[in-house]
Amino acid sequence: MTTKSEQAKTPSFFEQVYEVVKLIPKGRVTSYGAIASYLGSKGSSRMVGWAMNASHSNVTQIPAHRVVNRNGMLTGKFHFGDHDLMAQLLINEGAEIENDKILNFRQMFWDPAKEIVL
Repeated sequence: MTTKSEQAKTPSFFEQVYEVVKLIPKGRVTSYGAIASYLGSKGSSRMVGWAMNASHSNVTQIPAHRVVNRNGMLTGKFHFGDHDLMAQLLINEGAEIENDKILNFRQMFWDPAKEIVL
């Protein structure tokens, strides 16, 4: 059983997602599922998406544009206000995008399970 002080120190799932997303290097992208899997919640990619949606109101800058679906589709683009903003931010970082899909997704993909060394 966890105590209240232990619960207060344990970051929420959203906070854990944000910490991973902050580590994605400029010019790289990852998927909702890769983050969920890294956090030990393989079936929670939709929750990662909810975290990305909520990140737009976060005081700390979260590079949510670097998180896409498993096929490289910009499924979160409507949460950026201007529906072209997510694509433009990724293009500025080297992504080749056509029809809301990153064409060079494999080259840009960053897997937190392989890249984050504890």
